[in-house]
Amino acid sequence: MRRDVFQAIADPTRRAIIVLIATQAMTPNALAECFDTSRQAISKHLRILTECQLVKQEQTGREIYYHFNPKKMKEVADFIEPFRQMWDTRFNQLDNLLSTIKPIKK
Repeated sequence: MRRDVFQAIADPTRRAIIVLIATQAMTPNALAECFDTSRQAISKHLRILTECQLVKQEQTGREIYYHFNPKKMKEVADFIEPFRQMWDTRFNQLDNLLSTIKPIKK
C-alpha cells in the first residue's frame, strides 16, 4: 500500500517518534523504551515512516539506526503555509482594528 506523508503523521505515535529522532538517531529498541507499547508495534510505525521517507535507516554493526529526514516534512510545510499566511493576515487585521478602538471612560 502506498502511503503519503500526511497518512504517516496522522498517527500520534508516529509523530512522537519523529520528535524523538529529530534530535538524534535511535534504534527501535531505544524508541520502544519511550512508549508503553511493544517493539514490534514501534517497528510497524517505523516501517510506515520509512515507506513515506520521513525516516531513513542506517545499519551500524548489528543495529539499525533511524534518522529523521527533514526534507520530506517540507511537503507538510508547503501545504500549511497558505493557511498560516491566511491566519497571519486575519490576526493583523484584528490587531489593527483593536488598536483603533478607544478605551471607554468611566
